[in-house]
Amino acid sequence: MTNLKVSNLQHTYPNGVVAVSGVNVEIEQGEQISVVGQNGSGKTTLVKHWNGLLKPTEGNVIVGELDTREHSVNVLARKVGYVFQNPNHQIFAASVQEELEFGLINIGLDEEEIKKRVDLISEEFGLVEYLETNPYRLGFSIRKSVAMASIIAMEPDVIVLDEPTTGQDYLGIKAIRLAIKKLKEQGKTVIVVSHDMPLVAEDTDRVLVMCDTELIFDGTPSKLFSDQSTLEKTNLLPPQITSFTQRIGKAKTNESLLSVEEAIDAL
Repeated sequence: MTNLKVSNLQHTYPNGVVAVSGVNVEIEQGEQISVVGQNGSGKTTLVKHWNGLLKPTEGNVIVGELDTREHSVNVLARKVGYVFQNPNHQIFAASVQEELEFGLINIGLDEEEIKKRVDLISEEFGLVEYLETNPYRLGFSIRKSVAMASIIAMEPDVIVLDEPTTGQDYLGIKAIRLAIKKLKEQGKTVIVVSHDMPLVAEDTDRVLVMCDTELIFDGTPSKLFSDQSTLEKTNLLPPQITSFTQRIGKAKTNESLLSVEEAIDAL
């Protein structure tokens, strides 16, 4: 079990810019979390601390029993997998198969287990026909799927997805949301950094809102989209169905309807 604990976190970049300040948050194994906020609010800086890509300037980040200050990315990656927003920052192998195998080799799996996992994950993400192809000969959407599949194949307890639906078409978004659902069923912690409010509303259970380097909200999507003060401060827009039900007075005063199904039930 890998719980996450952030205590009084501050991160200052070498140029003196403070990107995260005074953040305290705890995440238990199996939670589905979204981290939202405008560009520059500190959300990506925050999540990069969970697998050691960044180290605290002040405060502590604990992953399971590990203090991230004292352990390398390679050690922390066994517990927390990070999928970059831009797959080009992650992919380097000469074929899709080699990319999927790379992390599995690094964590010391035998050939039989590696083959089993590559077969399963390539089938799940529709990558079978591309296994011998150089990832950079594939479209952006498929490269994002390769990057995500390569991390999920390692089976970390926690998976961080940075803007997973950006640049994806309808089928790509559908596949990602299905993958998140499967990870939830497996008891994995999924942390999604996203501007995709329907994804936030329907596929995560808890939202962390970053604004001007600080964590200003921690609660359910329903409560967030009913909190006009936070929405106005962060320029976040609720999903269209949520806005519609609020306008016609079908939402409760302290909670919002998040999906078409909920709206139909309320009518």
